[in-house]
Amino acid sequence: MTADTATDVFESHRPVLTGVAYRMLGRIADAEDVVQEAWLRWSSAPREDVREPRAFLVRIITRLAIDRLRQVQSRREAYVGPWLPEPVVTDFGPAVPDTAERAVLADSVSVAVLVVLESLSPLERAVFVLREAFGFPYAEIAAALDRTEAAVRQLAGRARRHVEERKPRYDVDPAHRRDLTERFLAAAAGGDIEELLALLAPDVRLVGDSGGKSRAPLRVIESADKVGRFLFAVAHDHARELDFRLLELNGGPGLLLFLSGKVDAVVQLDIEDGLIQCVYIVRNPDKLARLTDLSEA
Repeated sequence: MTADTATDVFESHRPVLTGVAYRMLGRIADAEDVVQEAWLRWSSAPREDVREPRAFLVRIITRLAIDRLRQVQSRREAYVGPWLPEPVVTDFGPAVPDTAERAVLADSVSVAVLVVLESLSPLERAVFVLREAFGFPYAEIAAALDRTEAAVRQLAGRARRHVEERKPRYDVDPAHRRDLTERFLAAAAGGDIEELLALLAPDVRLVGDSGGKSRAPLRVIESADKVGRFLFAVAHDHARELDFRLLELNGGPGLLLFLSGKVDAVVQLDIEDGLIQCVYIVRNPDKLARLTDLSEA
């Protein structure tokens, strides 16, 4: 395999490798570091005996992601306030035309699922991502993790039960989610507290991620009254400086907030039974850096 061919092969699999790494790590920078390390190993390793490049590369990326996840776990334990995954713009495009497959990919990259995946062990998370998000055969996952197929099936079952028990049963209808997100935006921006409260579930939660680098609640806010009044106060205080943009983030509609023309926050919603169950707000500037160019788009 020539150098040019090796590059072409790797680039053809980059989207899958990046997708696996992001779902494993929750941060784009960490995912890109892992993909770069995988490229270095791929480009320098003998490839004459590699019959299945995709399986070979996924094996590399999975092991690197597990190692990186173990390294960052201690960092997250010292994180200031709640931790949320880095928002990522998603556009599966014509490469994923099937509605069912698109729904699986969107669900696996949603904020709610990524938050739940944080509570899995690195091995469980790897198995869940490879199996549930990308549909890899158990035998291939076993080879990637250097485990028996029986052990992988056991890990998969345990991870699946854990995720199903904890992830919200949110509305997956894109049109419905977008409509409610637009109504939420209109109520908050328009200062209509009654309409805003009507959109919130009684036990709604608000989770803010600042990393201690900007202002955001350091604890989860609960109940429609407290969440609604918090959002109303923020919108009211910055009414003249705030601007919004609706776009697809993590497989669903999200709001990109601009304060005086600069990216200030990302807001994403969990929706179930026509009501907002959770409001996620990311204000950590490190997690917004890759979205800054959208202010000029």
